[in-house]
Amino acid sequence: MTQTPPVSGPDAPVRSGVRQAVRDIPAYPFTPIDVPYKLDQNENPYDFPPELKQKAAERLLAHPWNRYPDLHADTLRSAIARHEDWDAAGVVITPGSNVLIKILTELGGIGQTVLTTDPTFSVYTLEAQMLGAELVLTPLNPDFSLPVEATLQALAAHAPGVFYVTQPHAPTGHSDRPEDVRRVVEVADRLGWVTVIDEAYYQYAGTDHRDLVRAGKNVLSLRTFSKGWGLAGVRAGYLLAHPELAGQLQKLVSAFTINFLTQAVIETALEHPEYMRERVAEGIAERQRIFEAVKDHPTCTVFPSTTNFFLLKVPDADAAYRHLLDHGIVCRRQDKLRGLEGCLRIAVGAPHENDALIAAILALR
Repeated sequence: MTQTPPVSGPDAPVRSGVRQAVRDIPAYPFTPIDVPYKLDQNENPYDFPPELKQKAAERLLAHPWNRYPDLHADTLRSAIARHEDWDAAGVVITPGSNVLIKILTELGGIGQTVLTTDPTFSVYTLEAQMLGAELVLTPLNPDFSLPVEATLQALAAHAPGVFYVTQPHAPTGHSDRPEDVRRVVEVADRLGWVTVIDEAYYQYAGTDHRDLVRAGKNVLSLRTFSKGWGLAGVRAGYLLAHPELAGQLQKLVSAFTINFLTQAVIETALEHPEYMRERVAEGIAERQRIFEAVKDHPTCTVFPSTTNFFLLKVPDADAAYRHLLDHGIVCRRQDKLRGLEGCLRIAVGAPHENDALIAAILALR
């Protein structure tokens, strides 16, 4: 039987080795803008203390740079375990919690399900769509609280995969009642879901759900050094889990992924946590100061928050965003997200940044 040769030349159909799911998803939605007051990425407004930078540099210089770092960051995992009072075998660390979200999707999402709220942290949905998971979203309640009954129904209706419970929630800044979090987590664990309690902002909320992780088999807490610790530029995120689950996740982490620089900085930070606690306390106080200053605004509404950012609802999000830019302040528009019409997300900065922000908000009409 004669086979027809493939068409070649300029009229040949174009084929791509890039998966359609990857081509269909837009890149992570962020464009940097250079202004005096950067309040768009929920960063800690303060750099690592100079004296701790010096200690970290001395530590780094003591390492031979021609040698590979630990295969699976075992030295740093042990340091985190001591800080968290956790079994080191249940700690997994990667260059940022976004990397952990990717490997969690690889672990339990590919060909299965990713379940979370709508709106939610965009990396959950981006990774689910790029890796071919079935994405299931349950809309938040009007007060931004967890839709408990709808979530329980979704957990029961879909084959298990990865379930994200963000506490405090991003992008709303809302913290749910502990009993609601416990209810959905316990049901999800019983049904076989890998349940991720994303606690990136827990220091600002004064919450801690490690008891649910200890009680469950497939429950984990996702944490970061980017927010309260003020080390976003170092790139380090970690999770706490049962050693068996952590061991499965570790298989998906590339070898030698944590370098000596990251290790030196994080070890130094963990030895001096008082700087982090002081800055978190200031951030909480500044958040309250902003709320008090703008709460009686005639046209804008500031929503309660338990994080280092808050939502500001305005009559015209585009006009308000440009107004803040004119005052040297960049924030993040959220007005295209479900239930967040007219909302801007604004990080809490240092006092002088917040002074500028308060003045700009009060000038909004």
